[in-house]
Amino acid sequence: MADVAVRVGVSRQLVGLVFRNAAGVGAETREKILEAAHVLGYSPNTAARALRAGSTKYIGVIFDPAHSAPVEIIEWLYAFAHESGYRLVVSALTPIRDEGEAITEIVGHRCEALILVAPRSSPELLRRAAGQIPIVVIGRGIPDSEFDLVRSQGDSGIESVVVHLAGLGHTSIVYVHGVDMLDAELRLSGYRAGAQRLALTEQILEVRGDYTEECGASAARILLAREALPTAIVCSNDQAALGLSHTLAAAGVRIPADVSITGFDDSRVARLSFMNLTTVRQDPKEVGKAAIAAAISRITTTSTTGTEVFTSARLVVRGSTAVPR
Repeated sequence: MADVAVRVGVSRQLVGLVFRNAAGVGAETREKILEAAHVLGYSPNTAARALRAGSTKYIGVIFDPAHSAPVEIIEWLYAFAHESGYRLVVSALTPIRDEGEAITEIVGHRCEALILVAPRSSPELLRRAAGQIPIVVIGRGIPDSEFDLVRSQGDSGIESVVVHLAGLGHTSIVYVHGVDMLDAELRLSGYRAGAQRLALTEQILEVRGDYTEECGASAARILLAREALPTAIVCSNDQAALGLSHTLAAAGVRIPADVSITGFDDSRVARLSFMNLTTVRQDPKEVGKAAIAAAISRITTTSTTGTEVFTSARLVVRGSTAVPR
């Protein structure tokens, strides 16, 4: 800062005002200071400034990049955090780096709140972490939690898929239930509600696995081993639908001529031209906005009561579903 001040011919205090975006500096002088800083390669130490202010203005985010939906949510977490004057410290999980380690790192960065996107940790670990830092959980229901939850209406979303398929004339509709998937029971309840509402026979295929393509591929192999395929298959997320579609196609099954397939999330996978997947959209912008609002509310109030926000889930019809033959 002293170097910038000398180059422009002003006081160090005036340079400080510019980088705090404070009033009292003329537009021309401000521009000269910013230009000098650029030439000298200077940028303010935001961590040191936060320590002096007593507030870091940082919100931590932990996510698994192996899952497609959280990546799109993070884009909006950045946008709404910036809009509210906060920055994000984002920490990714890997096969050799678990959530416990990531949480410890976020706490060490003096973040004021933590957003966990589809966490796999036990409720007990999350409750212990909530004793250190305010927590917001995206995409998972946890009964009797003292932290905030944000998730989409998975039940009504899946039910709308069943209604859509039945409207096309499908009566043999299988639901691929990834039993290890977060919020699996909520989405399963939507399938059951739709089947009951339309007087369809429930066909639930339980498969070990969660958000992965391999879960869908396993389901496809099980179905191919049967005497006949259903006319429609509902997957609990888009990545499972991708694995299932690819495995069926490799066996000569035409989609949607032979089998209609649907997913959930409306992630990048669903929008690929070769997938063109009918799915349920959980709006990442809506989820990101709700999560940042919950985090800031935790930071600025002393509330210890957990809240739960359900965001919308809207059917998006594309080319992977059709009238059965």
